[in-house]
Amino acid sequence: MKKAWKIFGVALGLFGILTATPTADAKRKKNEPEKILYVPQDNRPVVFDQTIDIIEKAGYQVIVPPKEILGGRDDLGNPDRLWEWLDRNTKKDIKAAIISSDSMLYGSLVSSRKHQYDKQLILERAELFREFRKKHKKLPIYVFGSIMRTPRSGLASGYEEPDYYRHYGANIFRYTELIDKHEVEGLTPRENKEIVFLQKLIPTNAMKDWMDRREKNFEANEKLVDMAGEKIFNCLLLGRDDNAPYSQTHMEGRNLAKYGEKITKDKYQTIAGIDEIGLILLTRAINDRTKNKTSVFVSYNLGTGGKTIPTYSDEPIDDSIDAEFMALGANRAYDADSADFILAVNTDVEGKTYEAATAANTTTARRGTAQFVNSIKNYLKAGHSVSVADISFANGADNALMEQLKNQHVLFKLNSYAGWNTATNSTGFALASGILANKFNQHDKNQILFTRYLDDWAYQSNVRNNVSMQLSWMGGYGYYDLLEDKKYEAAGLCEQLLTNFVKNNLPEVTLKGKMRVQFPWNRMFESEIFFQ
Repeated sequence: MKKAWKIFGVALGLFGILTATPTADAKRKKNEPEKILYVPQDNRPVVFDQTIDIIEKAGYQVIVPPKEILGGRDDLGNPDRLWEWLDRNTKKDIKAAIISSDSMLYGSLVSSRKHQYDKQLILERAELFREFRKKHKKLPIYVFGSIMRTPRSGLASGYEEPDYYRHYGANIFRYTELIDKHEVEGLTPRENKEIVFLQKLIPTNAMKDWMDRREKNFEANEKLVDMAGEKIFNCLLLGRDDNAPYSQTHMEGRNLAKYGEKITKDKYQTIAGIDEIGLILLTRAINDRTKNKTSVFVSYNLGTGGKTIPTYSDEPIDDSIDAEFMALGANRAYDADSADFILAVNTDVEGKTYEAATAANTTTARRGTAQFVNSIKNYLKAGHSVSVADISFANGADNALMEQLKNQHVLFKLNSYAGWNTATNSTGFALASGILANKFNQHDKNQILFTRYLDDWAYQSNVRNNVSMQLSWMGGYGYYDLLEDKKYEAAGLCEQLLTNFVKNNLPEVTLKGKMRVQFPWNRMFESEIFFQ
């Protein structure tokens, strides 16, 4: 899918940091790019535009469904139209297909949590993957789906669960946390009493609705695992969406891992996270096609490091990174000198993952900040390529880290960067884009870095919170999770603040054109930024 680079391209100039690579550009023009088909789980910028942009800058053409037939926040998508689109667009010149099962079974990721489809219809749709394989016997097919999430509360759900979750979400989470813990290690007498109390507190019809939908999702995932075992797919990844060390998601993930334990991990895994998996499998398809086995050395900040269990995850981050290596078809190096690049992971010294939009996320260096930046500088000085996964905070960049990287003039010397949403979103995105970085010319690499700095650092960690606190002063109806009448005024303020942020923090960047902001899901959580 060839288009203007939204965050970022046509109307953006970067100077002082660009190095032209005419040989690479000439090669791309001489040879038509290979085509890869991609069905994301919805139409959010990070899984649609930003993911596609990275793959196209790596020299491939991405064939993707129109946004209007993909699901969103309120439009839950249309699986039947997506299957029709898939059949029409999977032609002989397609070199690989990366497909979201959530889209093909339910319409979208959000729809997987709210749909009213009966189990038989969902399982029939799952069987269509078998028919798809029969039609395309030699096509590499990579499928990813979600193991339904268990938000800690109604607020944490972002209003993407059924309405009752707003009122009983925290109780549902706690109930499933205790059930899972009971299976793994047992409960105290007090916890056993708490389960009985929660059973009475949560309305029976709400719990039944929530569990019935999960049962459908679980059985559909079992069917997909069966197909992975039959080699219908080149690889199947089931992402454990927002969860915790004990939760319904963790329980289902354990059971699905056991269900497919005889399948090799390069063909099937359950993996922490979901939104990064599209880019991971697109990169895996390219690695498989080019027989590339990138080797990466992982370096952590001081303190807890790889043993950190981030918020929204159920395992130590080092285990998640190992799973991402397997999913990407990459190798883990155990010394820097034998690696193709370094993945520097910014973890909190105490192993905590705070929200980026809190008072704790200041530009003041904390214990570990200076040491982490110095390690990056030393790797660069020694001639290593360095990618940064910034996971000290959830849902945004670490302001102290970014301030230091800015002051040390390191930002546009990196191989890749990610600091958005959950920890595994960031590690997976930084790894995948880091693996592909040797396919980018310097201009394209800098544009991809700028996308992340503008989104993860400027918007998520700073502007979003600033504008959110001013919503009550704006006219009309609306609030953070449902902007409605306030979205245009909020967008205008975001545009001003983001423009100022770039001027003050990214002096290497010169903006051409006016920055524009939209809220594709009618909420502050994510934005779409472009230039006119």
